[in-house]
Amino acid sequence: MTNQELKSSLLQKCIEQQLQGINDLQQQMDDAQQQSNDYGQPKDRYDAFKTKLLRQKDMFGQQQAKGKIVLSTLEQIPLEKPNDKVEFGAVVITNKQKLFVAAGIGKIEMDGQTYFAISPQVPIFSALKGLKKGETTIFNGMKIEIKEVF
Repeated sequence: MTNQELKSSLLQKCIEQQLQGINDLQQQMDDAQQQSNDYGQPKDRYDAFKTKLLRQKDMFGQQQAKGKIVLSTLEQIPLEKPNDKVEFGAVVITNKQKLFVAAGIGKIEMDGQTYFAISPQVPIFSALKGLKKGETTIFNGMKIEIKEVF
């Protein structure tokens, strides 16, 4: 698999994971709404159960909105642009781990390898930003060497 194919596969996996999360949240919102509808009208002014159901639905809605923002961020990653330094959209192989600078999705298993999809807002990205293959930095007392960037 070429570097571009790997990057494309990682991005596709991230998008699929994000879409699944958005769909799961929609299902939870629908379930909370259905429970609320089945429960009927509030029993009194301070009906805690009805209020709880509606708050759950709102919470899932807010999480879903955040998920859609992450999805939009992922869709902005230019696959045709080769990366020669650590920046948004780059796959970074270090002596410690394999990173995909995209969005804070976390661990991704692919072809027997573990990658971490990270956001450009996390501290490790700040430490690595702009570095090229062969360069090193110190992060949390560990020496990190960039083995490859694409």
